[in-house]
Amino acid sequence: MSLNPLQQYYLQQMGINVYLQRMEKPDNTDDVVAEPSSTFDSVAWETLRREVATCGKCELYKGRTQTVFGVGNPQADWLIIGEAPGAEEDRQGEPFVGRAGKLLNAMLLAIGLQREEVFIANILKCRPPNNRDPRPEEVASCKNYLRIQIEMVQPRIILAVGRVAAQNLLETDTPIGRMRGQRYQYADTGIPVVVTYHPAYLLRSPGEKRKAWQDLQTALKIYRESE
Repeated sequence: MSLNPLQQYYLQQMGINVYLQRMEKPDNTDDVVAEPSSTFDSVAWETLRREVATCGKCELYKGRTQTVFGVGNPQADWLIIGEAPGAEEDRQGEPFVGRAGKLLNAMLLAIGLQREEVFIANILKCRPPNNRDPRPEEVASCKNYLRIQIEMVQPRIILAVGRVAAQNLLETDTPIGRMRGQRYQYADTGIPVVVTYHPAYLLRSPGEKRKAWQDLQTALKIYRESE
C-alpha cells in the first residue's frame, strides 16, 4: 500500500512507525468533505433523530444526559460503529470524543478519511451506567434505530470497532481476536463488515496498534474492491 505524507503522519500519531525516516506534519490537512447528495431524505433522517432523542424503550433513558444519535456524513461510504456512549459522549451528544476519539480520527486519517467524511454511530444511543457492557434487552431496544440508520446511509463498508460492537452487530460470541482479518456481512444487506479493536483498548494496549493498522488495510482493500 502506497502512503502519502499525510497518511504517514497519522500513522505516527497512532504509534505505528511504518518508515524509519522522521515525519513532519504536512500543511495540506484541510481536504474538501463531500456533502450529502440531493436524493438523501433529510426529513426522514431528522424525524429519526427526534425519535431517538425522546426514546424511552429501555431503562437507560432515565440516567442519560442526552442520546447520542451519531455524527458525520449521513451518506458516507464508510460507517463506523462502536459500542455505546461513555461519560463524555453523554455530555457532548457525540460518539468517540476524548482520547479514544482522537485516536479513531488518526486511524481514519491514516487511510485518507476525515472524521466528517464517514458516519459514526453506536450499538446503543444511551450511556450504560458506569460504562458497563450493554445488556441484551438494551441492544434489542436500539437495534431497529441502527438498522434504519444503516438503510438510510447505505454505506459501502462497515467498520465494527471493539468487541461489543462486533459481537452485537454480527450476532456472535466469537472473540474479537478471531474475528479480525475476515470479511463479514451485516444481516441480509450484503454490506461488508470488518472488525477491529476499540481505540480505548489500543490506548491501554499500544502494542496492538499495528494489528489495528492491518485491519484498516483489510477494510480499505475490501472497500476498493467494491468500486
